[in-house]
Amino acid sequence: MELTAKNIREMAQAGLPDNDLFIVDVSVSDSPARPKIIVLADGEQGITIDQCATISRRINKKIEEIFGPDMAYVLEVSSPGVDFPLTQPQQFKRNTGRNLKVKLQDGTEKTGKLEEVTEEGLNMLEEVKQKGKKVTYVPVQIPFGDIVKANVVISFK
Repeated sequence: MELTAKNIREMAQAGLPDNDLFIVDVSVSDSPARPKIIVLADGEQGITIDQCATISRRINKKIEEIFGPDMAYVLEVSSPGVDFPLTQPQQFKRNTGRNLKVKLQDGTEKTGKLEEVTEEGLNMLEEVKQKGKKVTYVPVQIPFGDIVKANVVISFK
């Protein structure tokens, strides 16, 4: 058995201390001498440092059980930053009411307020800007399958 993102994801999933938490992303570097493992977790109400520490301890324990105590690696468990793309339906739900920038499969982008998250995708009020006119908002539905990348738009107003 080797350290893979899939193995670590399973360990992390099993190590979640609370039901409202979920794994966002897992990566394992290619370094054979000392791989770097990054686990991003989140929750419906966010995630605390203590919850990240619990997940980290549980993954460390599992790795030691499987690979022995001499396995060299670096493990980071944290929440995804605001610049990290939204990937999970739970993340979208948590950001309802915020502005998103969504890049679609066809190369177009839509920016607007996330109104609702459904089983199929997102319901947004898209900002439509026309020269010399006020910004208007048009309701759009975006299926999850059409989304290439989605980020929260940070406003400092």
